[in-house]
Amino acid sequence: MTMTAPGNSNGPVISVSGVSRWFGNVVSVSDISFDVFPGITGLLGPNGAGKTTLLRMITGLAATSEGQVTVFGESVRNNPELYRRIGVMSEHEAVYDFLTGRNFVQFAATMRGVADAKQAAAEAIEQVGLTFAADRKMGGYSRGMKQRMRLAATIVHDPELLILDEPLNGADPRQRVHFQELLKNLAKQGRTIVISSHILEEVESLADRVLLIVNGKLAASGDYRSIRAALNERPYHVRVTSSDSRSLASGLVKLPEVEAVNIDPDGALIAQARNVLALQMALPKLALESGVRLVRVEPLDDSLESVFSYLVGD
Repeated sequence: MTMTAPGNSNGPVISVSGVSRWFGNVVSVSDISFDVFPGITGLLGPNGAGKTTLLRMITGLAATSEGQVTVFGESVRNNPELYRRIGVMSEHEAVYDFLTGRNFVQFAATMRGVADAKQAAAEAIEQVGLTFAADRKMGGYSRGMKQRMRLAATIVHDPELLILDEPLNGADPRQRVHFQELLKNLAKQGRTIVISSHILEEVESLADRVLLIVNGKLAASGDYRSIRAALNERPYHVRVTSSDSRSLASGLVKLPEVEAVNIDPDGALIAQARNVLALQMALPKLALESGVRLVRVEPLDDSLESVFSYLVGD
């Protein structure tokens, strides 16, 4: 099967300009602007960062409180004709376990007004590699198979733009690789794909461009290398539990990679360093020289919240 999408050569496929969205006194998205072009764009951020709200505004499912969203140069809100060019796969959408995969995808084709729903469903199912399971009930599918069949239902009307909200949640490593290859193939056909995720490595292996969202703000954007370089510049905190914190602290402050050392009330050390790998390599040698026994070395800044909070200056 070959699905060919015309793409958009006259400008960005998606344009988000000064967009905010609030619910009462709660600000979910705050003054975000960016453009999206053909290829795969990763929307990355911790859970609760505002990614889903932003995607709902991009697909026209929610209105903006301020700002404007256009898709293919048109206002996306209340634009049924435009919706025919978009495929949306939401995070928590359920499948009907009593339906076969073929029934499920064919139903989606019919709802989208596809002229030959049966043929379109067969082609979409073939594209995601599930023809062998098409006539089995989806209740017997694995999590990864259900996600791939949901993708078939998302592409059955041959959309130019795909919006996928956390599509790899719950998939095992093998299923993730298979799904990622499917998305890369779809992008090669000229489609624009926006995929949200809270997993750094997932976006690194998949997206041409990354948009980092935290607390409803755009923290950074660019290719993955530039984002990773920005992350590597931030200070890290490492908690060190040992048999003699004061002796170890006197040695730590002399290391060039260490910027500060504090002792917690429970006696553990908190070392701040910009090169956490160099610190972890230096610690065993320093402990040996000081006659100190290391009990535990624990990085404290591994969460996405801490990474993105640094980038937005919180």
